[in-house]
Amino acid sequence: MGVTPHVAQNTSGRRSAVPDAIAATAGYAISQNKRKLIEQGFGWAKTVGRMRQVMVRSLKRVDQMFVLTMAAYNLTRMRTLGQIRAQTA
Repeated sequence: MGVTPHVAQNTSGRRSAVPDAIAATAGYAISQNKRKLIEQGFGWAKTVGRMRQVMVRSLKRVDQMFVLTMAAYNLTRMRTLGQIRAQTA
Protein backbone atom coordinates (compact mmCIF):
# COMPACT_ATOMS: atom_id res chain seq x y z
CA MET A 1 0.00 0.00 0.00
CA GLY A 2 3.03 2.30 0.18
CA VAL A 3 2.49 3.32 3.81
CA THR A 4 5.51 4.03 6.01
CA PRO A 5 5.01 3.18 9.70
CA HIS A 6 6.07 5.95 12.04
CA VAL A 7 7.44 4.00 14.96
CA ALA A 8 9.90 5.58 17.37
CA GLN A 9 13.49 5.60 16.15
CA ASN A 10 16.00 3.73 18.27
CA THR A 11 18.92 6.07 18.91
CA SER A 12 20.62 4.14 21.73
CA GLY A 13 23.23 2.51 19.50
CA ARG A 14 21.28 -0.54 18.36
CA ARG A 15 19.87 -1.01 14.87
CA SER A 16 16.74 1.06 14.32
CA ALA A 17 13.69 0.03 12.29
CA VAL A 18 13.39 3.63 11.04
CA PRO A 19 15.97 4.72 8.45
CA ASP A 20 17.57 8.14 8.91
CA ALA A 21 16.03 9.35 5.64
CA ILE A 22 12.51 8.82 7.00
CA ALA A 23 13.37 10.18 10.45
CA ALA A 24 14.57 13.42 8.85
CA THR A 25 11.21 14.19 7.20
CA ALA A 26 8.79 16.80 8.54
CA GLY A 27 5.93 14.28 8.62
CA TYR A 28 7.89 11.98 10.91
CA ALA A 29 8.57 14.84 13.34
CA ILE A 30 4.88 15.77 13.43
CA SER A 31 3.94 12.12 13.94
CA GLN A 32 6.31 11.76 16.90
CA ASN A 33 4.98 14.98 18.45
CA LYS A 34 1.37 13.74 18.20
CA ARG A 35 2.45 10.36 19.57
CA LYS A 36 3.87 12.06 22.66
CA LEU A 37 0.58 13.91 23.24
CA ILE A 38 -1.38 10.64 23.08
CA GLU A 39 1.05 8.82 25.37
CA GLN A 40 0.80 11.62 27.94
CA GLY A 41 -2.95 11.05 28.21
CA PHE A 42 -2.57 7.33 28.82
CA GLY A 43 0.24 7.94 31.31
CA TRP A 44 -1.95 10.41 33.21
CA ALA A 45 -4.82 7.90 33.21
CA LYS A 46 -2.55 5.24 34.71
CA THR A 47 -0.95 7.39 37.40
CA VAL A 48 -3.53 9.99 38.40
CA GLY A 49 -6.71 8.46 36.97
CA ARG A 50 -6.22 5.10 38.72
CA MET A 51 -6.51 3.10 35.49
CA ARG A 52 -3.40 1.01 36.16
CA GLN A 53 -5.42 -1.44 38.23
CA VAL A 54 -9.15 -0.87 37.98
CA MET A 55 -11.39 -1.62 40.92
CA VAL A 56 -14.47 -2.53 38.89
CA ARG A 57 -15.48 -5.65 37.01
CA SER A 58 -17.11 -6.10 33.62
CA LEU A 59 -16.21 -4.51 30.35
CA LYS A 60 -19.08 -2.02 30.59
CA ARG A 61 -17.92 -0.63 33.95
CA VAL A 62 -14.26 -0.47 32.90
CA ASP A 63 -15.34 1.36 29.74
CA GLN A 64 -17.34 3.84 31.82
CA MET A 65 -14.39 4.38 34.14
CA PHE A 66 -12.05 4.90 31.19
CA VAL A 67 -14.37 7.45 29.55
CA LEU A 68 -14.76 9.32 32.84
CA THR A 69 -10.99 9.30 33.42
CA MET A 70 -10.22 10.61 29.94
CA ALA A 71 -12.91 13.30 30.32
CA ALA A 72 -11.20 14.40 33.54
CA TYR A 73 -7.86 14.46 31.70
CA ASN A 74 -9.40 16.66 29.00
CA LEU A 75 -10.67 19.05 31.67
CA THR A 76 -7.22 19.33 33.24
CA ARG A 77 -5.69 19.94 29.80
CA MET A 78 -8.28 22.63 29.09
CA ARG A 79 -7.36 24.33 32.36
CA THR A 80 -3.66 24.41 31.56
CA LEU A 81 -4.27 25.44 27.94
CA GLY A 82 -6.45 28.31 29.21
CA GLN A 83 -3.65 29.47 31.50
CA ILE A 84 -1.16 29.38 28.62
CA ARG A 85 -3.48 31.40 26.38
CA ALA A 86 -4.10 33.97 29.13
CA GLN A 87 -0.35 34.54 29.50
CA THR A 88 0.23 35.06 25.77
CA ALA A 89 -2.75 37.37 25.26
